[in-house]
Amino acid sequence: MNWSRQIHIKSPAELQIMREAGRINATVLATTKELLKPGVSTADLNAAAEEVLRKHGCVSPFKGYGHPPYPASITVSINRELVHGIPSRNRKLKAGDIVSIDCGTVLDGWVADSAFTGGVGQISPEAQALLDVTLGALHAGIEKMCVGNRTGDVSAAIQNYVESRGFQVTREYTGHGVGRQMHEGPQVPNYGKPGTGLPLKAGMTIALEPMVLVGTEETRVLPDQWTVVSADGSLTAHFEHSVAVTEGKPLILTVP
Repeated sequence: MNWSRQIHIKSPAELQIMREAGRINATVLATTKELLKPGVSTADLNAAAEEVLRKHGCVSPFKGYGHPPYPASITVSINRELVHGIPSRNRKLKAGDIVSIDCGTVLDGWVADSAFTGGVGQISPEAQALLDVTLGALHAGIEKMCVGNRTGDVSAAIQNYVESRGFQVTREYTGHGVGRQMHEGPQVPNYGKPGTGLPLKAGMTIALEPMVLVGTEETRVLPDQWTVVSADGSLTAHFEHSVAVTEGKPLILTVP
């Protein structure tokens, strides 16, 4: 993809629709977060998400996406699984797990995309530190999403926040523009150099998504052709918001 050619500037009216899609997406994630308890299957989480989407007349852009087609409306990734975990009735949550849930919502043809990682009961201090750093990195990146900055400023803020605290960012999976399509331009990696990349302009909408690993930055894909895991089996976390660049402060679209 030529990312610079895939950038679409949104009007205030279009941002309003994306903001409503974002509110619904936040409701989906809040609903699944309440279900992070031992014995709950990852398919149960997907079913709960789909019920919220149906209630609001929405669908997920995830279902049927890619090759092979992704089979669910959310991704559920546990512990060493970084992203794209497939829900299953046979996969049940256990106390101490950390669970990343990623969801997209399509409302009137516009997409919102966000994710969180949460714990099942009490989690280890290492796991909690990982969650705190990943969420902090997301907000460090959001703070740089201002007119006059470049995508590299956002990427560098995420990378510096994570690596200065002893964790690693993935090099293989990135943030991306979002709008009429789930993946638009610009591409925003979780690493980079300040002052590089494409200029940020008002009306750009970007899904920032730090993906952080305790050990190596390297990953591999499981035989299901979707689930991405840390190469060394170490813990991983993932937070994401869809954010609009404005003439003022960044506007987070995927909050209640």
